[in-house]
Amino acid sequence: MKDAPLSLSFNPAGIELDRRQGLSRQLYQALRVRVLDGRLASGTRLPASRDLAAALAISRNSVVRAYDQLYAEGFIEGRVGDGTYVAQLPQAPFPGSKTAPKAPPGTSLKGLDVPVLAAGQVARSGALARVENNHLPTPPSGPPRAFRVGVPAFDLFPFEVWAKLNAAFWRKPDLQQLCYGAPQGDARLRGMIAAYLRSSRGMQCTAEQIVVTSGAQQGISLCAQLLVEPGDGVAVENPGYRAAGHAFAVAGGRLHGIAVDSEGIDCSELARLGDCRLAYVTPSHQYPLGVVMSLARRLELLAWAERNQGWIVEDDYDGEYRYSGAPLAPLAALDRHGRVLYVGTFGKVAFPALRLGYLVLPPALVEAFAQRRAVDVRHSEVSTQAVMAEFMAAGHFQRHVRRMRRAALSRRNTLLANWPADIAGVGHLPSVAAGLHMTVMVDSLARERELIEAASSVDVEINGLSSYWLADSNNTPDQRAGLVLGFAAVPEEAISAALERLEKVWRRTR
Repeated sequence: MKDAPLSLSFNPAGIELDRRQGLSRQLYQALRVRVLDGRLASGTRLPASRDLAAALAISRNSVVRAYDQLYAEGFIEGRVGDGTYVAQLPQAPFPGSKTAPKAPPGTSLKGLDVPVLAAGQVARSGALARVENNHLPTPPSGPPRAFRVGVPAFDLFPFEVWAKLNAAFWRKPDLQQLCYGAPQGDARLRGMIAAYLRSSRGMQCTAEQIVVTSGAQQGISLCAQLLVEPGDGVAVENPGYRAAGHAFAVAGGRLHGIAVDSEGIDCSELARLGDCRLAYVTPSHQYPLGVVMSLARRLELLAWAERNQGWIVEDDYDGEYRYSGAPLAPLAALDRHGRVLYVGTFGKVAFPALRLGYLVLPPALVEAFAQRRAVDVRHSEVSTQAVMAEFMAAGHFQRHVRRMRRAALSRRNTLLANWPADIAGVGHLPSVAAGLHMTVMVDSLARERELIEAASSVDVEINGLSSYWLADSNNTPDQRAGLVLGFAAVPEEAISAALERLEKVWRRTR
């Protein structure tokens, strides 16, 4: 059956493509923008890939790749026997002009003014108590082993290349770089990060929006210090990354655990909170459940932030690892009102001990964050920043990302293929389309503990899902039980050997 004529809201003549750059990426971005600003309304039928390719005078493969990414992110949907349509989405939260973000109470966007410092001094004893009450467990140390969570395949890192670049820096250092550096971070590194995010994530950011940090955790802590006043409500995913919750609690925030379902954080539950102006989320690969936030939820969350003049802290901790298509566009790429603070890290691509991360901030927040960081540590270590900038400029980083993605996929497949079947009390393996870990449900908290203790006895490291929940969760203890397994830390042979030991010891437990 011949395709229906193009909708008036879809005008391929209005799409201009630069032949010198990636055509599929440009087409994907052009179509996405038209969906978000309403020019392509929900239910609009799109032309067949062959027809659109002919209209734009490009290859059909370029159109197919653009459509595939739009499918993956939920912008379009296929109807069997009836073609491709724009998905049914909530009304775009950001038509029209931008609105200037408001500063959090008591915070100056020109820097750290007296009210902020005075509040910190008044609450000093309370801050000490909050630190003691929110003790953060120390991450596991020693050589990586199966199935340590949060550790990439850093055995594959090109240490020889890194050593040569590091030696070149110190062989004849620029004396100007050895003085105090900019608290915002090395200018060249910030430029390389911005270029990488524009090409890999579709983020329209500049080097001026980036603040280099000592890892993602410091970025989250800076958000807590500058955006949360004592007593403020802070929404966190539940279950979720507890170290982020600790940072907001130490800043005086009152944590609200928001349920996570198959589409991500429950925005309707978030909307019912009257005291909350900040939400911390992991939309690309929810930690620890592993779900990907749907496009509809992303738009709902952005709309919530705009209505409440609130903030969204987006932690894209392992966004490089997607095993079907390109990495998904983050919330920050959809934000049109300066409500999203994007947290990135090199630790999940290089190695955790590197302690190098970054924030991408709304322009109005950059100066305050840079000044606050100067108060804490002045700036990150200079040579590490300079070497990473050269590592990226020479193309090593992009090649390494591709290598790490292939390695993580292979290690994931080894875990899926050799996982012991029919272990009492253990649920089915989930599908794993992204990230460095998976979560398997267990039927009771007692069984979770039993399985983890047995695994430890054969030198296998597994996290209990129950440890990721807030204490006041509505779920019963047994509903919180599960096993969180990282699959990238060790090579395939070590994964297979660990699974053999697990199967033997687990079958003896019941």
